[in-house]
Amino acid sequence: MICALSIKVSAMAQQFESLSTELAEWIADQHIFFVASAAQDGRINLSPKGQESLRVVNEQQLVWLNLTGSGNETAAHLLQRNRITIMWCAFEGLPRILRIYGSAETVHPRDDAWEACAELIPPPLGARQYFKVHIDMVQTSCGYAVPLMDFAEDRQVLANWATQRGQQGIQNYWQERNQHSIDGLPTDIIQ
Repeated sequence: MICALSIKVSAMAQQFESLSTELAEWIADQHIFFVASAAQDGRINLSPKGQESLRVVNEQQLVWLNLTGSGNETAAHLLQRNRITIMWCAFEGLPRILRIYGSAETVHPRDDAWEACAELIPPPLGARQYFKVHIDMVQTSCGYAVPLMDFAEDRQVLANWATQRGQQGIQNYWQERNQHSIDGLPTDIIQ
């Protein structure tokens, strides 16, 4: 098996009940992560995420700040079937893939928990929800086929879009485009 090669990292998939300090520090160094969710039926959603939008709270929890986007799939899926997977892969340094499996609480600007989340990750204009992810399992694997790539910079397109729209324009966008998933499931963005 290719993943059985020895190169100073654990090649075989390993599973853990919680997030180690070493993995939490590694997460903090990554520039991109991927979020996957699915309802009982319909399409599976898989989205790349970046910016300063994720913090490890402790070995069993992390918080992810979701910015306004064209869809709101994760929020809809969590209402239907509360399960989420977050994945990172090393694009520099030693090869590694890290997946966190769990469930999540959705926190909207109207919720009491918003302020506590905002202390962890200050919300920019266009912040839509926080997701408090409760970790069920952590899995590492080799990532030998993931290419090496250099990070240049975070894109500013979304921040510029939010500034041009303003807070009221963003809320109008939520009303028009973010109330339902692509499969027609409610997101609870507006109540």
